[in-house]
Amino acid sequence: MSSSIACIYYKDNKLFIAKRQNSGQMGGRWEFPGGKLEEGESFEQAIKREMYEEFKTGVSVIEKITETQFVHNDKKCSLHAFAVEFEHDGIKTPFVLSEHTEYKWVDPSEIKKLNFVDSDLKIYKAVVKYLKGLKKHEKN
Repeated sequence: MSSSIACIYYKDNKLFIAKRQNSGQMGGRWEFPGGKLEEGESFEQAIKREMYEEFKTGVSVIEKITETQFVHNDKKCSLHAFAVEFEHDGIKTPFVLSEHTEYKWVDPSEIKKLNFVDSDLKIYKAVVKYLKGLKKHEKN
């Protein structure tokens, strides 16, 4: 089974998402950025490598949010979502994109209206639940 990671970057009540390049099966669709775990790599190493490759930014891993399994091209896959924080938010200093055509910050409710990749939609409810827990914690 191959393992992938999804990075959930949440700041000022907005989620960071990126739009894939137009090539490939999921081309042109929005996603939580991430990628595949390489052999011998920890989740944290994969997250740091992928975010540097895709956005030329450093990242801190906060905690694991959820995981799910899915089938892609008749192959079992697992997706592990982690809360992360980038070195910066890509607004004042734009990210350098290598795998995406654009990125943006959205209200979590907007994700259901976008052409989002199927595997990320499988973790959407758990991500929203996690974010609600963060908001409750901030109020206390």
